[in-house]
Amino acid sequence: MEPSLWRKELAPFFRLFLFLFLATLLGDFILHQFNLIWVGRYLGIPGTLLIIASLLYSLRKRKVINNGNPKILLKLHEILTWMGALMVMIHAGIHFNAILPWLAVMGMLINVVSGMVGRYLLDRSRRHLATMEEKYRMHGMSRPEVEMELFWDSMTYDTMTKWRTIHFPISFVFAALALGHILSIFLFWEWS
Repeated sequence: MEPSLWRKELAPFFRLFLFLFLATLLGDFILHQFNLIWVGRYLGIPGTLLIIASLLYSLRKRKVINNGNPKILLKLHEILTWMGALMVMIHAGIHFNAILPWLAVMGMLINVVSGMVGRYLLDRSRRHLATMEEKYRMHGMSRPEVEMELFWDSMTYDTMTKWRTIHFPISFVFAALALGHILSIFLFWEWS
């Protein structure tokens, strides 16, 4: 029996996202256990810098820069964004001090999820469609029969291919919220 779409395609996506949350809880727990809460306060800085560094892929993709292998930059984009998000989430911890930082964290999480949808689910869905099409053809189905059988899956895939139209504006909202948080820190920091 063939593994279900859930186990084969969706579960790995949710496991990676769950791992991000568990790593955040573990990191925050360790900092509290060793009385290193102050470290968490400053993890937002390297986390933000990692997220900014991950934008090299976007700059290369839009031909703002010409250097770098796009495949390597995409992998770096994924790793740096994930590590940056982890650091920012540990920085946020479970402290609910102000609304703007939490809006920025929520914007970041939505951005991470939309990026993961594009990266994992879209690629896996494309492969799933190709596999199913090949399977139906091997069973002797004609092209119209295969198209009829895969109609709803194809419609879902076509809808998912438009994820960038959502990911890009979410990135800007996250950037604006993060910038607002950073500026408010500079405004209200006790410099003395």
